[in-house]
Amino acid sequence: MKAEQIVEAILFASDAPLRAEEIARADDSLDEDVVERSIQILQGEYQEEGRAFEISRVAEGFQLLTRPEFASYLERFDTVPRPSRLSGPALETLAIVAYRQPIGRVEVEFIRGVGSSGVIRTLQDRGLIEVVGRAEGLGRPLLYGTTTRFLEHFGFSSLDDLPRPEELPVVLRDRTPLTEDQGDPVDPDQEELELES
Repeated sequence: MKAEQIVEAILFASDAPLRAEEIARADDSLDEDVVERSIQILQGEYQEEGRAFEISRVAEGFQLLTRPEFASYLERFDTVPRPSRLSGPALETLAIVAYRQPIGRVEVEFIRGVGSSGVIRTLQDRGLIEVVGRAEGLGRPLLYGTTTRFLEHFGFSSLDDLPRPEELPVVLRDRTPLTEDQGDPVDPDQEELELES
């Protein structure tokens, strides 16, 4: 069996991105270099043949995905999985966490101007953010950061793929530490917390 066939079979069967070293575990004839070369060969073949799919770098790995130009055809079928959509508050909170991580709930709420504990909990349930540590200071509050699932959901290979900070609104660009005299945000129960399906 050719290395390209093994790599293609593994990527075809996987529903999540795989790193080269993970793919290499499939057979003794594979190593990371062979896997990387095989992926390049497959990408060239798919491009040359005008295939409807491609191998994309996603979440620090590789995944076989349908090309974006075919999305309108796939939307007509209920059997094709669709990524869940995020509500406005969830996207806003997720953007703040992505650009300012590690970040605590109070800082997120200060930036947004409203309570965010419910949205943070929902984003955690969806596997898009996770606790990455604890801050120094009173109560040692939890700090949040994005996950590999976040990268997969948005099709990023790494956080370096996010738009550059100078292209963003000032509130995300500049990191200003909170002080004791800054007011409390609105009660979290006043905000829409659900993600749209």
